Amino acid sequence: MVEEEDDPGFDEDLDDGGNGADSGQGRRKRLFSKELRCVMYGFGDDQNPYTESVDILEDLVIEFITEMTHKAMSIGRQGRVQVEDIVFLIRKDPRKFARVKDLLTMNEELEKARKAFDEANYGS
Repeated sequence: MVEEEDDPGFDEDLDDGGNGADSGQGRRKRLFSKELRCVMYGFGDDQNPYTESVDILEDLVIEFITEMTHKAMSIGRQGRVQVEDIVFLIRKDPRKFARVKDLLTMNEELEKARKAFDEANYGS
């Protein structure tokens, strides 16, 4: 029994757990937890889904973003991620490509509307 008390590994394992919600991951802060809960609810999950489910989904999202970023950095201009690189990577997935195309078009329209609004209000 004395041996168990002297074992520093056991106490260290308990302390590495972190604080609260991210205790499963230890060091990583949960970045998309709130948004993913809303997405899950929008797709038919419970209004308050299990934390484990949200954590797994967030791990998948972060893994996808990381992989896409690394791939985008390796093509085009080395070490830089540009919109064209992301579009190039998803060009073979019709659903993702259509969504990105819609979002880019919407972004352009919003920029034009903001510019027109600023010109109307402040005059040029």
